[in-house]
Amino acid sequence: MTTPTSLREAEIEAKARGAVIESGDWLTADEILQLPGVSLCSDCAQPTQWKQQGDIFTIKDHGTEYYPAFGLEKDAVYQPYSVMSKIIDIFKVDKDGWGMAFWFQSVNSYLGGLRPQDLIATDPDLVIDAALDEVRGITHG
Repeated sequence: MTTPTSLREAEIEAKARGAVIESGDWLTADEILQLPGVSLCSDCAQPTQWKQQGDIFTIKDHGTEYYPAFGLEKDAVYQPYSVMSKIIDIFKVDKDGWGMAFWFQSVNSYLGGLRPQDLIATDPDLVIDAALDEVRGITHG
């Protein structure tokens, strides 16, 4: 039975998913392959391999799979940051791709009000600490 509360929750989640997609922080596999240098890198893994290996996560929206652009290191020919696989491993039981997307794109009090995606390149160890803090269930205000 559908309740007003469950309908409202579904509306909120749909709105949140729309905001994630509209953020512009997501790329399809084809878009990744068009990034400078990617097609020239013969020994680079492909986006689908990254996901299979646990190097990156994806979200699916209207049948299209998206990869987090913030998880790709420009200076390494747009390969996933090594911290991504560590964070995915931390969250593998607690969060699916959408759960990770929401976490990466939300301000985090453990990170001083910054979003995890903002610190991947500059302070990956702190992002790992924030992910561990998240799974421990500690609440910050």
